Amino acid sequence: MMFRVDLRSDTVTKPSKEMRRVMAEAEVGDDVFAEDPTVRALEERVADLLGKEAGIFVPSGTMANQLALAVNAETGCEIFCSEKAHIFNYEAAATSVIARAQLWPMAGDRGVFSPEEV
Repeated sequence: MMFRVDLRSDTVTKPSKEMRRVMAEAEVGDDVFAEDPTVRALEERVADLLGKEAGIFVPSGTMANQLALAVNAETGCEIFCSEKAHIFNYEAAATSVIARAQLWPMAGDRGVFSPEEV
């Protein structure tokens, strides 16, 4: 029997008993003041994996997307994205408010566009 994992969203997955146990036993601290050892260890591990100076944990994919757009987009710019992209269909207003940029949805092959299409 094949076991299927649904990764469409964090809202469709449920933690196992083992995951709940580990969460309950995790050492915690105040992450606002960078005092949560679990979060700090995760940030350091990912930074090392990616060869970066530091990492930052954000609690959702939406927040990660908006953070990435905000630090990479200039105010008033247009951002090309797939018409099927999560940032367009579920985060569109956030991009204009947080990144102060406009999304430009385009048809394409899973977010890949040719120079002619752009």
